[in-house]
Amino acid sequence: MLVDSPPQERAPSVPVSPSRRVARAAGLLLSVLILVAVVLASIAIGAKQLSLGEVWHGLFGSTGTYADVVVDDRISRTVLGVLAGAALGLAGAVLQALTRNPLADPGLLGINAGASAAVVTAITFLGVTSLSGYVWFAFAGAAGVGALVWFLGGSRGATPVRLALAGTAISAALYGYLQAVMILDNAALNKMRFWTVGSLTSATDSTIRQVLPFLVAGMVLALCLARPLNAMEMGDDTARALGARLNRTRVLSMLAATVLCGAATAACGPIVFVGLMVPHVVRSFTGPDLRWILPYAAVLSPVLLLGADVIGRVVARPSELQVGIVTAILGGPVFIFLVRRRRTAQL
Repeated sequence: MLVDSPPQERAPSVPVSPSRRVARAAGLLLSVLILVAVVLASIAIGAKQLSLGEVWHGLFGSTGTYADVVVDDRISRTVLGVLAGAALGLAGAVLQALTRNPLADPGLLGINAGASAAVVTAITFLGVTSLSGYVWFAFAGAAGVGALVWFLGGSRGATPVRLALAGTAISAALYGYLQAVMILDNAALNKMRFWTVGSLTSATDSTIRQVLPFLVAGMVLALCLARPLNAMEMGDDTARALGARLNRTRVLSMLAATVLCGAATAACGPIVFVGLMVPHVVRSFTGPDLRWILPYAAVLSPVLLLGADVIGRVVARPSELQVGIVTAILGGPVFIFLVRRRRTAQL
């Protein structure tokens, strides 16, 4: 649905009342508290059942015990979930503003497909077997596809619709390639089956260190784009009149989304619906101002991702459901609801 947002969803033209600012700030503080609670739950709850005493001992007691090992794994998993969730939420919010499509997500520009195709290529043709190797190939694939989408979308003359169409076409081609290689190569299929559904189970301190600089840089860039993207949501002519530099904003938005989504996908695999659902839901109570949407998305997206991960650990004990499967199960009905509500609003 490559359509512009209806007028009521564009940037506001009147000042926001002080009371609404206070409500937004209070809501953001509440969101942070919810995130803290989910982080604690992610550390305390897992497929391996531990008592609260064992969790506490694993956090602050002597090292080397079974509980200590389990808790260390959960901490790495939780940290990666917070970083990846924030990255996907920010990338989704930026892309929805860039394409003026409130149902856009990080997969719209082919970034997930580029990362996945690069990892399959590395496994099948280059013999890469370690997660540390996947990270760099996935990031390179995401960045390469982001640049290609920008070029095919018209470069300096790029428009939201051209970018979305270019990303959709490239995604279809790359997913066809990915499926063909995995069907023809059983080894690639076995190694990729967990990565392609999205998972936090392979989180390690090394993985976090490798992607952290990219995630931090992407987050800072995305947050700095709030004002120019606000102007662009009112239309190109109005944005120019307000002094916005459209081409620079589009380039930087593409760069931020590519870095954020590429790094998150490299570390966790392609995780769907997080970048779609959270910014869209956030917009319903913050309004269209990206100065609030972006911070809210950065806080609430990890809540969704870690919450889905905790659910996946509990419902299939002693095994686990990968977080990408849980977000897809949760996201499907929500996406249908959002589409139907948007259609009803336009009638």
